[in-house]
Amino acid sequence: MSTAIILAYIGLALMVGLSGVGSAIGVVIGGNATIGALKKNDSAFGSYMLLSALPGTQGLYGFAGFFIINNSGVLTMEITILQGVAILAAGFLQGLVCLISAITQGQVCANGIAGIGAGYDVFGKTMVLAVYPELYAIVSFATTFLISTSIQ
Repeated sequence: MSTAIILAYIGLALMVGLSGVGSAIGVVIGGNATIGALKKNDSAFGSYMLLSALPGTQGLYGFAGFFIINNSGVLTMEITILQGVAILAAGFLQGLVCLISAITQGQVCANGIAGIGAGYDVFGKTMVLAVYPELYAIVSFATTFLISTSIQ
């Protein structure tokens, strides 16, 4: 097994692993806020649930990035060191961006959930503000896509 293929698989592991960890933490942050808000106002559970689930999308971006690179045909024993390093870099960067994006999005959603629980009508505004961290996860996914097309 060559160094290049090992680097590529480490990159894919970072991509999926960091994205998944970030989503798990972000969803837990939202879930904890939901439990607190339910004690004050249980009639808005649908809004709480949607906001709590939103940080889970970063994990999906990590998996989608893995899927794109895995199906690109580059992961063979003929992979070059440049391709392996490119996949390592793409995986690390997408994983890191999705990790931070999911955690911060969970924090934004938790604040919105607390506001809804306190009786404020902030669901729409929370969704708008929660999209900002998501945007950077989407940019990192698009970057992974562009890298995967450029190394073939």
